[in-house]
Amino acid sequence: MEIKVLFDREAIDRTLYKGWGVSFLINKEILFDTGEDGRWLLRNIEKLKVDIEEIKAVVISHDHWDHTGGLWEFLKNKKGVGVYSCPNFSAGFKSRVEKLGGRLLEAEGITKIAGDIFVTGEIVGEFKRKYIAEQALVIKRKENLTVVTGCSHPGIVKVINKVKENFPDMKINLVFGGFHLLDKSRQEVKFIAEKLREMGVEKVGPTHCTGYDAEMIFKEIYKESFIPIKTGMAFEV
Repeated sequence: MEIKVLFDREAIDRTLYKGWGVSFLINKEILFDTGEDGRWLLRNIEKLKVDIEEIKAVVISHDHWDHTGGLWEFLKNKKGVGVYSCPNFSAGFKSRVEKLGGRLLEAEGITKIAGDIFVTGEIVGEFKRKYIAEQALVIKRKENLTVVTGCSHPGIVKVINKVKENFPDMKINLVFGGFHLLDKSRQEVKFIAEKLREMGVEKVGPTHCTGYDAEMIFKEIYKESFIPIKTGMAFEV
């Protein structure tokens, strides 16, 4: 199953837009998050020769501008697409999705969205001392799982624990996306990286809000099992 990086803070070449937030295309049909700017997202979609008509659904990890920013332009160009949110996303977000012709689909718990692709449903997190609802995406491939995260505000360890609760007999081959470790000390990041290894996470691709220093710690610990994530790249899971 192919993963294509449509938006991130780094790019494989200068012709692609890059910035804050992430957007990943799963199996040509599921868009996970939309980055900070719709014009940039649509330009990258065009440059990367993505057929927008093949995209069947959008998953939004959490209701922050750098993950929802591209959604509004996308919905103007793709009417009727399903948008998976958490029940506790803002009323403003939900209303705007429906006004632009999207079909709002609220995932309370683990939800199958296509084939072997699932969302975790709402996981409780905290941002600036306030409640935040976030979800991750899970890809099931035989006995292996890939977990895709937006920002991991609930904590990346908590997110992985949630996945393991729902898929107790499966190995986690790869976790990639935002790990939200910018404000963590080197000691804390090292503990988290080692905890993920202890939990059986075989490969990692931390990006976005993980922070450069934290990424380097993960690279030190995971070595050849560390995957750098950049706009324009594609890989198989």
